[in-house]
Amino acid sequence: MKALIDLHTHTIVSGHAYSTVQENIQAAIKSGLKYLGLSDHAPQMPGGPHPFYFHSLYCIPKEVDGLKILRGIEANIVDFEGNTDVPDDMLTHIDYMIASLHPPCIQFGTKEENTNAILKVMDHPKVKIIGHLDDSRYVVDYKRVVEKAKQNNILMEINNSSLKPTTFRQGAWENVAKLLDECKKQEVKVIMGTDSHISYDIGDFTYSKKAIEENNFPNELVINYNDEEIIKLFDL
Repeated sequence: MKALIDLHTHTIVSGHAYSTVQENIQAAIKSGLKYLGLSDHAPQMPGGPHPFYFHSLYCIPKEVDGLKILRGIEANIVDFEGNTDVPDDMLTHIDYMIASLHPPCIQFGTKEENTNAILKVMDHPKVKIIGHLDDSRYVVDYKRVVEKAKQNNILMEINNSSLKPTTFRQGAWENVAKLLDECKKQEVKVIMGTDSHISYDIGDFTYSKKAIEENNFPNELVINYNDEEIIKLFDL
């Protein structure tokens, strides 16, 4: 099956990525994607963009050569109450938020603390995706998190970068297996994200697909393959 969408991508604006918006768009077109999401890190990530960057996202066209472009942001969860570094005035031109736990922005908590942070952030109306919840340093209660995701119609990400041999995240393959198992039990949709930090990775879901296949996860619950579900969830 052909993936239609990649919503977790970074540009040089994130401070530790290597391609421009234009290069990412060209790579997405070349890879045959129908939808590309731009999701640079929010400002609290070291080296990240100034808030004005997100205020100016209206400059980016919504379609280029048939590729539909969504304007997003990867928000940093900054405390165990689920608060982020994305104030309301930064959301004017934002189509979606990925909410993630990142070591530079929040310490490693207990299972209860980490779980509470994820449960609370899912109440934010712009949060559509929980990013890379696969790191053993941020252990969570997958059953409770997936229950809340189902309640709020939020996607759990299967992060391709986490599953690469070069990953810095810990225990990703084992944790993704647990997450997929819980999503399958509760019939909760997932989204594959490349977490691209260079244009050559746009649309390449090699490891995410492998994890989905190895865990016998149903393709009908993978939103990347379902145009109707994409349109509905993101109001396209």
